[in-house]
Amino acid sequence: MTTNALLLSSSRAGATPYLEHALPFIAPMTNLTKKWLFIPYAGVSKPYEQYLETVAAGLAPLQLDISSIHQYGDPKQAIKDAGGILVGGGNTFHLLHELYRYDLLHLIREEVAAGKPYIGWSAGSNIAGQSIRTTNDMPIIEPPSFTALGLVPFQINPHYSNATIAGHNGESRAQRILEFTCVDPAMPVLGLQEGTALQLQGDKLTLLGDLPAYLFSGQEQEIPVPAGSDLSKLLANS
Repeated sequence: MTTNALLLSSSRAGATPYLEHALPFIAPMTNLTKKWLFIPYAGVSKPYEQYLETVAAGLAPLQLDISSIHQYGDPKQAIKDAGGILVGGGNTFHLLHELYRYDLLHLIREEVAAGKPYIGWSAGSNIAGQSIRTTNDMPIIEPPSFTALGLVPFQINPHYSNATIAGHNGESRAQRILEFTCVDPAMPVLGLQEGTALQLQGDKLTLLGDLPAYLFSGQEQEIPVPAGSDLSKLLANS
């Protein structure tokens, strides 16, 4: 089966409404199924039901049947029965912690490998990499492992920006990713700017959106990747 995954950097682009910028990216995925299961575990500061309502409203133009995994007594069965999987943003550590808590990580990986479509944004994209070691989030909870879904054989850094704040002396995002590549030089990191996404279809990986991504790999740091690029060569890292 062909893997179909859409990994969005963010739920918004600029001041646009929730998920509106992503509708053209998401629409082709919904031709595969109209029945989607939402996983809200990254949403720590809002009730899951409220999170579901926000997502359903944002995706309303696509006329989907969206339920949330928290509504089911058996989360594993809910994933098996779903036509597609949606994973929202928030805190990546909490998201991964809950996936381990309910023993869902391997199941999601297997279902996606078998052809079940996957759409994630922010934290939901972060967990599609090899690990969550390049998340931007505070480690508010400790998952059993940082190992993630591994849908792609590299690290993802959503919301990438190397902008600096005047008077702030902390490390920039590029400096933090440099630290990662110092300790793991063989593992590439792809920084995705807001409004962009990765589309994975089988052995083809494409950068979607109007902005470039940035690739960090070993001694090569913050290499611009033009919008629309074919990034399939990164899949050879596995």
